[in-house]
Amino acid sequence: MLTCLVLTGLVAGINQLWACKGDRLPSEVNGVVVSASSAERNAAFAAQEKETAAASDANDGYHETEAEREAELAITPYENLEQPDALTGRQEFLLFKSQFIISYDVNRFCPHYVCWSLTPNRVNGRVQRSNNFHGDPVMNEKTKVDTYDYNGSGYDRGHMCPAGDNKNTNKAMDESFCMTNICPQNHNLNVGLWNDLEIQCRSWAKNYGTVYICCGPIFDNNNPKTIGQRRNMRIAVPDRFFKVVLTLGRVPKAIGFIFPNKACSGDMRDYAVSVDKVEREANMDFFFQLDDKQEKQLEKECNPAAWGI
Repeated sequence: MLTCLVLTGLVAGINQLWACKGDRLPSEVNGVVVSASSAERNAAFAAQEKETAAASDANDGYHETEAEREAELAITPYENLEQPDALTGRQEFLLFKSQFIISYDVNRFCPHYVCWSLTPNRVNGRVQRSNNFHGDPVMNEKTKVDTYDYNGSGYDRGHMCPAGDNKNTNKAMDESFCMTNICPQNHNLNVGLWNDLEIQCRSWAKNYGTVYICCGPIFDNNNPKTIGQRRNMRIAVPDRFFKVVLTLGRVPKAIGFIFPNKACSGDMRDYAVSVDKVEREANMDFFFQLDDKQEKQLEKECNPAAWGI
């Protein structure tokens, strides 16, 4: 009995030490792991949203037009419409940043997905790109990828939620360079069609108002190539990347894209697919909050011309 008590106390002590390393990993709830500190920030975010917007206008030198303000304050029946339904067969570690959500894979050391709603205010901000890649302070030491883990890998630190979509506040810009928002990405793809699509999404936000975006890696087998020099920090290299985009402004429409993780020829239209196609390839359910009939109609379409591309 005494031995059991000693062992129980030792295990509890080890768990407490683990919890104190960096930011603790909390227990699993309904298959989803949520960072305690991230959840706290997310709970506070709604109350701070108007204050943050006003402060960003004053501090970052950007002032919205009345039309942009009205569009962003428009009431929507959906909350976090950009976020997919809970993943099946995969543990999610959800990180709620100030302007985007990350579902992180602590086994592959890159996100399952990153999602956000892109508004004119975010696009037209005046905050300069920082290029300050850094480990995410929410992660503990055993799960925190740092920028040097990519050194000599031959891959770019590829943003999922791009810096250019977070120009309205310094905090959001800094968060976009957290390594939890990054995947190993072929350089030519990163500066080529992937970048072209990011720029196009910002143009759509200006034209249509809010656009809902989700993107992330696709792994075609269970043993992907990895990078990194640390024995316990082998970062999985995606085979492909997906992105889905939805707008409810003017004429509601949705479109998806899938790019191989290599230099891609042609233009983004050559990689456009239906959202249904992305759902099958990525094993995710996007825009599930929509009315079933509307969701089915929007997700089966792939019409680049309707998006002006």
